[in-house]
Amino acid sequence: MPDFLLEIGTEEIPARMIAAAQEDLQRRLSDLLKRERLPAAGTLVSFDTPRRLSVIAREVPASQPDLTEQITGPAASVAFKNGQPTPAAHAFAKKAGVDVSQLERVTTPKGEYLSAKITSKGRRAAEILAESLPREIASVYWPKNMYWRKPSERFVRPVRWVVAMLDDQVVPLEFDGVRAGKESRGHRILSGGKVAIPRAGGAYVEALRSEKVLGRREREQQIRRDLDAATRAIPGARWREDKSLLETVVNLTEWPSVVLGSFDREYLQLPEEVLVTVMRDHQKYFALEDAKGKLLPNFLTVLNTDGDPQGLIRHGNERVLRARFNDARFFWQTDQKHPLRERVAWLKSVTFQKDLGSYYDKTMRVQRLCSWTCELIRDAGLPVRPGVVHKAACLAKTDLTTELVKEFTELQGIVGGLYARVQDLDHGMPDETRQAIAQTIYDQYKPQSAEDSVPHKVEGAVLSIADKADTIAGMFALGLQPTGSKDPFALRRQANGIVRTIAEHKLPIGLARLFELARETYRGGEAEKKFARGVDFEDSLRAFFRERLEFYLKEQLGYKYDVVNAVLAAGADDVVDAVARAKAVNEVRISTQSQGLPGFLAVCRDFKRIKNILEKAPEGGSIEPSSFRPELLRDNYELELHKRMQFNAKKSTELIEAKDYVGALGWVYGLNDTITQFFDHVLVMDEDPEIRKNRLALLMKLLKEFSVIADFSEIVTEGKS
Repeated sequence: MPDFLLEIGTEEIPARMIAAAQEDLQRRLSDLLKRERLPAAGTLVSFDTPRRLSVIAREVPASQPDLTEQITGPAASVAFKNGQPTPAAHAFAKKAGVDVSQLERVTTPKGEYLSAKITSKGRRAAEILAESLPREIASVYWPKNMYWRKPSERFVRPVRWVVAMLDDQVVPLEFDGVRAGKESRGHRILSGGKVAIPRAGGAYVEALRSEKVLGRREREQQIRRDLDAATRAIPGARWREDKSLLETVVNLTEWPSVVLGSFDREYLQLPEEVLVTVMRDHQKYFALEDAKGKLLPNFLTVLNTDGDPQGLIRHGNERVLRARFNDARFFWQTDQKHPLRERVAWLKSVTFQKDLGSYYDKTMRVQRLCSWTCELIRDAGLPVRPGVVHKAACLAKTDLTTELVKEFTELQGIVGGLYARVQDLDHGMPDETRQAIAQTIYDQYKPQSAEDSVPHKVEGAVLSIADKADTIAGMFALGLQPTGSKDPFALRRQANGIVRTIAEHKLPIGLARLFELARETYRGGEAEKKFARGVDFEDSLRAFFRERLEFYLKEQLGYKYDVVNAVLAAGADDVVDAVARAKAVNEVRISTQSQGLPGFLAVCRDFKRIKNILEKAPEGGSIEPSSFRPELLRDNYELELHKRMQFNAKKSTELIEAKDYVGALGWVYGLNDTITQFFDHVLVMDEDPEIRKNRLALLMKLLKEFSVIADFSEIVTEGKS
């Protein structure tokens, strides 16, 4: 069976878009082959560079297998009259491609019908691929597309060539006016241009390698080797591992090499954050450090060529970096002429959001929210310094007015923290207090991603939470919630940050209360006049944060979906408590299963059964736990269940109040035998309506009292979860 190769050759694709697009193209081709009964042997192989997306499918069938189907036609009574075929029979025979005499009769639950076997001859793979692949290529998702030549021709960058081959034969597909062939392109500078591909599969990779084009994995390995080799020129040095930057330079090159450069030591007087940001974000350079982690006056740059023997590229990069550092130093010195405390009033002219006012307005709101949040924390007995938080909140956004942030926007927040460390924030302020304020400002945007850390101190956590909560509350009140994949204000990321920060600092902040206070800070202001009418603020935020907490528990803590659903069904407002309950349910589930103890999963099955009974009972919707009357109990098994419920509920409640959820769960699943005995010997749906309602109320009471930690009916008790 032949191998299949598809290569889409383009102008250089933005580095950040390549990985997702390559994955999408590979998935689409895999789905197409399976859908068309042309399954490849094993996983498809991807090959991508800045100028191409390629997929190799091994051992694709040359054609589809013939397909035989049994189709059913009209009823026999309609198809034949007096033993003679009617027009309906002739029409069905024509549709099936057989003679009327070849039609069969089959008996179905609806009666006797005509049937016929039809065989569809399999189509050639080349024909199917040529017909279907252009649609799949056009459907690859890109954050942004370009139009060229004709309005209908749209892709991330202009397509310059297409290679589509089954072994050594061209698949005659065409994409936006470009016909597929056997010729690819080598490295833009180091190769002779066109590359003849002799055959799909390994020969393709070898042909490109001979023309100075490497696959993703080879490029990464080559870059790592060259980084290590160049770093060895400086004794005791090491290059700073940077996963994101490494991925970027891999996607910027086809034949990489590394050059070591240097800069004047005098620039090391600037803060490390400024130097690294200039090197990393603006120039795509790797920083070097000594054994103690201190920055060295050197950098590593990755080239898309085979080296720099004359040092011209190194010299050019050093000159560019020197100019950038000079700019940064000038901005740093210029900004010191106006300390942060003078810049607070300047925020009145910096717009936060057109309907939510200026950053000065936001600062005032965040200060109030920080004060209320500090009260919640102190009332819970946790230490926090409200004065530090208040001052940090006042100065947090002032660096938006600095020249350094205007030039290097990635440094907002960080610059404010750096300036606060070296400036006189208030006359007579102790240095320790100033440093605490500076760290709080520095951490205000944390965490900015799943890999980023949360704020280091509780004061930074309070400011980070309040800042994000103010933004989310304002946007939701305006009716600007995220929809589908669209989230232009990054509200999901900010909400994820709130959830993580509360969880990791174990802060006693309920989400409902937090956003009630955040909404209160807008009351009476100009922004409130522009809030959307009819927006269900509380319900929409509750659903939004339940999703974010679900994401945190599943994706970041790794709990299974049924555990998460069970826990959140019992409450999703207290993040710290939800995390503790999920941990306990997961721990008990694993420990009881590993020990072969059936109690936990058995009681989960019991809760499912109880829920089903209550839902199906005619009185189910009107039954309340408070309507239960102990005096109506008459069967020994229901008396025993009530007795055990009272005892276990008391023990469980004591442990829940002490936050010992694992211990409390033991008293929950300890009810299993008693519940089993109850269902084995007691008829819940008794003929006596009063007895029936009382037994339903007993079950409702059981469900409510023992679902505080989780809704155990959500736990999967059979198969995989």
